[in-house]
Amino acid sequence: MPMIRLTVPAGALTEEGRGRVQRDLAAVLLRWEGAPDTAFFRAQAWSYLVELPEGAQRTAEDDAPRFLVEVTVPQGALSERRRAGLVEEATRTVLSAAGLTPDDALRVWVLVHEQPDGTWGAGGAVVRHADLAALAKGQRTDA
Repeated sequence: MPMIRLTVPAGALTEEGRGRVQRDLAAVLLRWEGAPDTAFFRAQAWSYLVELPEGAQRTAEDDAPRFLVEVTVPQGALSERRRAGLVEEATRTVLSAAGLTPDDALRVWVLVHEQPDGTWGAGGAVVRHADLAALAKGQRTDA
């Protein structure tokens, strides 16, 4: 199942952005992964917001906030096209949540971690990509 984690310096998101960014990023991930828009799959798309204390993030150049989006998906879940779309839309989502413009896009890094098949477990059992694909096919609302 997909998981997304956004790490930001405290106070870097707008109040409105902080309230919606986790659900927005989870929806972006599900869309690019090709999962059906059902309650089951939405409940499995875990989204974390990690806020760093003041001064915990810097560059060698400045103290402007930087944003790290880490995405974990089963290996094979994202084609190159889907991965590129995910990175682009996740970047836009974070910029919007922080009240920033596309000119600030280099302040958002997106790392996609592909979990090898057979190394992901949930509910006390190993979850395989083929099982998820079959489940998604049976739950599609757009098919």
